[in-house]
Amino acid sequence: MPRALSHPPAGHREVEMRFIAGAFPAQGQTQPLNGALVPWDGTAPVWTVGHDLSQVSYSPALGGTAEVVAIGNCLATPAELREARDAAERGTWEHASRLPGSYLAVVRTRGTVRVIGDRAGVQVVYWLSDGEQVTWSTSALALAARTGARPDTAVLLAPLTLHGVDHLGSRSYFEGVHRVEPGRALVLEQGRAPRTEAVAPSLSGLSLREGATELAGHLHTAVQRRTELTASISADLSGGIDSSALASLAAAHGPVMAVTYTDGLLADQDDLHYARRIAADLTTLTHTEVNGTTAGVGHFDGLHDPQRLPLTDSPSLTLGLLAIKRAQLAPALAYGSRLHLTGRGGDNVLDSTPMSLIDLALSGGRRTAAQRLYAFARTRTSPLHTVLFQAARTSRTTYPQALNTLAATTTEPAAEGHRAWLQAADLLKWCGPLASALWLTADGRQAVAEVVSRAADTARPDALPGAESARLALHRMGEEHATYDQIGRQQWGLPIHAPYLDGSVVDACLAVPGWERWVPGDFKPLARAALTGAVPAYLLQRRTKTPMTASLHLGLRANTAALRRIIKASRLAAAGLIDPKPVLAALDGAIRGERAPLGALHQLVVTELWLSTLPNANAFWQQPIPEQETAA
Repeated sequence: MPRALSHPPAGHREVEMRFIAGAFPAQGQTQPLNGALVPWDGTAPVWTVGHDLSQVSYSPALGGTAEVVAIGNCLATPAELREARDAAERGTWEHASRLPGSYLAVVRTRGTVRVIGDRAGVQVVYWLSDGEQVTWSTSALALAARTGARPDTAVLLAPLTLHGVDHLGSRSYFEGVHRVEPGRALVLEQGRAPRTEAVAPSLSGLSLREGATELAGHLHTAVQRRTELTASISADLSGGIDSSALASLAAAHGPVMAVTYTDGLLADQDDLHYARRIAADLTTLTHTEVNGTTAGVGHFDGLHDPQRLPLTDSPSLTLGLLAIKRAQLAPALAYGSRLHLTGRGGDNVLDSTPMSLIDLALSGGRRTAAQRLYAFARTRTSPLHTVLFQAARTSRTTYPQALNTLAATTTEPAAEGHRAWLQAADLLKWCGPLASALWLTADGRQAVAEVVSRAADTARPDALPGAESARLALHRMGEEHATYDQIGRQQWGLPIHAPYLDGSVVDACLAVPGWERWVPGDFKPLARAALTGAVPAYLLQRRTKTPMTASLHLGLRANTAALRRIIKASRLAAAGLIDPKPVLAALDGAIRGERAPLGALHQLVVTELWLSTLPNANAFWQQPIPEQETAA
């Protein structure tokens, strides 16, 4: 049997988190530490931690029966917020989730309270119940600290070793803490058990041209209203379409500090050439290049002391890039930036996955799908017959069937020599093991198999492969961006905004079928259709993408000692779930420059660091509610 995870010592350091929380009904005696009560009717108290007043938007009932609170990066005007409240009064509560920005919405209609996160998974709602009261938060960690819940090791293991599996679903990274899946709302009513309801997207079934029109409007709003929040704004300018388009749109509204990160291995790549050309063409951009080699930073630097690392709500890949991000954002901080734009999420919404071609075939476009599968196989130098065979097999299998098959095989040891990378045919499978499945012990395999079985129980048999794979990838990106923003605020006091993950932008993009957004031989046709005339034309014609693998290998080599210590001190290994020997062998292979499961190594390192930084004290929920608030 796996052994329980050990915790770091209580009170080992002070932590600063930013989250929203609430209770229903209002009968508790404690509240989040340093929580500020949101001013509304009080039947269901809502607190913010680490937010200022400008991040809370409220439209009161004013004699009616509905009121709306939006907290976070809500960009709605007062009139738009009132419109959402009036829509809730008429029964269309979903309108409150369709405002510009990325935020949490709380809607009260008579005695019913709905708590709605965003569709991308940046603002996710978690909850737990003691039978009399439901407590919810945008931080699973805060709820876990309140109850002493332990990390759910099986949920942590699944993304390390499998692809195509919704490892969370209605669970979180902590035992007993429930998750409201993105695209659903938590519904709270007196005398009834908490439940969730689907939040219908604002758009669906659009052609590429229709979607481009919608996207152009929503993305311009997302960027323009952010530039109106502060006179000091910075942005990534990687040279790729996603970040460069945002920097260009922001520059149309005023000065922007644009930062391009490169290093000795990337200096001759296309990214830097495109970034320089864009900066030369846009006079309102102040362009700064940061060379990581010159600055002496690289992947996995600065991980020798976990107690000095930022605390995030879930394992963050950004920890492996911490030194790079510090150097990259230094010019923005020197500039006085109060808001930094990143292109994260662009690949998820402007683009799609090869699986979308199976959706095309299932939707009646078999001939076109076959032609594009041929082009896909050719670009990946993969045998056409293996690609067509796998596409046909996936199209004949439902998602629950594929998950049940995976669950049955996961309990068996992974075959030696499993590829460290996914080939073209693998990218057309519903789900499957990664090379890192070799790291699992028998107990680890059993734990992961149970996660897959749970996913099979709730998976929709009518799910389309492309849409499902895109959904999972979007939610992983939303989770990762949320932790990056947490790190940016904790470490440097700089909020990180990802406009492509705004709900209205996500809805506009995903309303276009995936096979319209992903075309072999083309690159982000939706971006080209939406942004022509608004950003440099040559940027939208770009077809190349700069690989980062060489820099990653270099970082592994430079930080071998620290990484080996992290793996040897593995809490997952101490719990009997992974075998550190094959992990160390994979690390050694990667250090030598061999093909290795780099993504899984990165994920394991940050997971172990996350486990080592978790406090085991009630650090976030220990302050008594002031007497006047209790009386109220």
